[in-house]
Amino acid sequence: MKGTMVRLGFLFALLGTAAAISTSSRSRAEEAKPQPVAVAIDNFSFTPKEIAIPKGTTVTWTNRDDVPHTVTSTDQKFRSKALDTDEQFSVTFTESGTYAYFCSVHPMMTGKVVVQ
Repeated sequence: MKGTMVRLGFLFALLGTAAAISTSSRSRAEEAKPQPVAVAIDNFSFTPKEIAIPKGTTVTWTNRDDVPHTVTSTDQKFRSKALDTDEQFSVTFTESGTYAYFCSVHPMMTGKVVVQ
């Protein structure tokens, strides 16, 4: 009987350790995942105008103006449709580099994403 109790105690300890390792691995994976970044389109400008992000980050632009705008990269790697008020456009950046963009309706509106 005593041997059985020892084996059960060992089994529960082993299961507890496995659960802790699994939770710890999940937490590290969640921490390593880049957080999304928001850019507002408001008052005929992109805010923030320039952002630096790690690879794998998703950037979402939201039009807060009452006129349509686009998000168009200068190298044509991404291009939104005309975004009406409160519409959004997202891009996940998987490669390092500098991505300049502008509004094709209002070319004086410019921004930059630097992917590290």
